[in-house]
Amino acid sequence: MSSEYLIRSLLMLFLALFSANASNWLYLAKLSSVGSISDEETCEKLRGLIQRQVQICKRNVEVMDAVRRGAQLAIDECQFQFRNRRWNCSTLESVPVFGKVVTQGTREAAFVYAISAASVAFAVTRACSSGELDKCGCDRNVHGVSPEGFQWSGCSDNIAYGVAFSQSFVDIRERSKGQSSNRALMNLHNNEAGRKAILNHMRVECKCHGVSGSCEVKTCWKAMPPFRKVGNVIKEKFDGATEVELRKVGTTKVLVPRNSQFKPHTDEDLVYLDPSPDFCEHDPRTPGILGTAGRFCNKTSKAIDGCELMCCGRGFHTEEVEVVDRCSCKFHWCCYVKCKQCRKMVEMHTCR
Repeated sequence: MSSEYLIRSLLMLFLALFSANASNWLYLAKLSSVGSISDEETCEKLRGLIQRQVQICKRNVEVMDAVRRGAQLAIDECQFQFRNRRWNCSTLESVPVFGKVVTQGTREAAFVYAISAASVAFAVTRACSSGELDKCGCDRNVHGVSPEGFQWSGCSDNIAYGVAFSQSFVDIRERSKGQSSNRALMNLHNNEAGRKAILNHMRVECKCHGVSGSCEVKTCWKAMPPFRKVGNVIKEKFDGATEVELRKVGTTKVLVPRNSQFKPHTDEDLVYLDPSPDFCEHDPRTPGILGTAGRFCNKTSKAIDGCELMCCGRGFHTEEVEVVDRCSCKFHWCCYVKCKQCRKMVEMHTCR
């Protein structure tokens, strides 16, 4: 065996290990323009999946389009929730889609793992309720008369199936490593916290039946919250995330608050291991950290979206741009709204 071949083999092994990030499956969102995932052969070609996820894909081909929609949902929600922060969930055309930001044990990684696990549970559950999947449908365990006196009926969201699939697909890499490393424990905890953001906010929706809209009979069903609500909950957990460290309690390895004066985290809280970088400057050595140069900022805000914090003290450019808005809208019978176009000059501020 030549030394050149050995070096090339070791390099390929290093790259494979480096890319084996548990969130690599989010790359499925980049396949949105491709046709549906319709056969087992397609599973082998999906970039970002580890072998055990490929096997799950082959056994559940019909579910994979929902998983792909979940990946896109996670990225979209991340970008919405972080739109005014220095790191705004920018994606790369590579694996992992968020770059090295998710390979570090930071609060940002905690959010990505939580929102990703939640998005798969949400998208798969929605596919069940819509009749898209043969393997599942509405939750038939919700039936009969409730203690409040209404009749359980309609199509209750089968969140149990969605959560179970998310656990088997999203958690598979962590669980295959034996759950012993501090990062594996962090990821699994945050995955479950993301799913609990749905489970703990399930709601009851009802419909009245009776003469002239009276509510003589009321039928109700359980429904998931809107995913924006789920994102809001997880973002709140991000803001109050707990820094933890690995400790051995008896024969079990557990994550405990690094600061002993902090109260223990719950199953619903996010946890992280490492402090976050400041995300101020573009770091070529850390794909995914693009810096804040050129980002819009709010001149009057004192929060993270304000020019002082967003621009990291570098200052900002100001320019006047023309904005066209709809105005003087009037309703015309029947039935349309007609508006004028109003032009105005506004100041826009961008970081140096």
